Amino acid sequence: MALIDEIQFHAKAGNGGNGVVRWRHEKGKEFSGAAGGNAGPGGDVYVRAVRDTNILARHKSVKRFEARNGEDGRNLSQQGAAGDDRYIDLPIGSVIVNMTTGRTVELVEDEQVSKILHGGRGGLGNEHFKASTNVKPEQSTPGMEGEEADFKVELSLIADAGLIGLPNAGKSSLLNALTSAHAKVGSYAFTTLDPHLGVIQEYILADIPGLIEGAAEGKGLGHKFLRHVKRTKILLHLVSLENDDVVATYLTVRKELEKYGDGLPEKPETIILTKTDMVDEATIAKAQKDLIQYNKDIITVTILDDAAIKKCSEEITTRLRA
Repeated sequence: MALIDEIQFHAKAGNGGNGVVRWRHEKGKEFSGAAGGNAGPGGDVYVRAVRDTNILARHKSVKRFEARNGEDGRNLSQQGAAGDDRYIDLPIGSVIVNMTTGRTVELVEDEQVSKILHGGRGGLGNEHFKASTNVKPEQSTPGMEGEEADFKVELSLIADAGLIGLPNAGKSSLLNALTSAHAKVGSYAFTTLDPHLGVIQEYILADIPGLIEGAAEGKGLGHKFLRHVKRTKILLHLVSLENDDVVATYLTVRKELEKYGDGLPEKPETIILTKTDMVDEATIAKAQKDLIQYNKDIITVTILDDAAIKKCSEEITTRLRA
């Protein structure tokens, strides 16, 4: 399934209600005292983390979220009701940036709730101004405006495993074979322009857009790639046996992870040598021997062999359960 991983929206907290001028009415005393209540505050705006990576797609066409305004003050010294808060559900892993202030909120736990806008304070009724020197106050104050701003949301996937590798390493094909994810597959670089997800057992696999040399500086799809892959628990590093030099291919991606830093180089990594059907056994053995000095954890697979796919799935599941 294709994943929407960036959206923008405008949000506004509720305005505070207005204070009112009201009078207490008693028999024989038409205006026996100030009784205008204070107004209710406007509703706040919150973001809430949910386990639904597709929810951004549903928000894509929604450009504005609003909390309710507070109620005006009431008669008989009663305060107006507070405006209802607004909750915006976003996937775990979302980074929400207030484009006006630059403040950033990150959702990292299921059902985490964070306030992003404050509702306006309610106004004061005339009873508030009653004093020995002001026994019949005519004053009241209006409510305050609620905060509002434009927001940008970027999703950094929290997947169990990230499939990484250069373009054409076979990530989408392997994801489809392992999980029936139906990711787009093509014989050209950058077929995967957005992350795709699949599930093995209860574990989420993410096919991340391919890297090129210079990705850490933003070339190709580098920033998007690295933003997503830093949240995964383990890296499944695909190296196609179509490459004449598998070590150079492997090190190209490792170099970008090292340059980006942020904990990526230290993540557990499994090398998966793909497209074994295109070479002979001697080539596979040589590739394993050449790569083992960098990483001893190596799996081989071809998507054209059901037994190989089953074994690969079991190997990956074993690592995720460890």
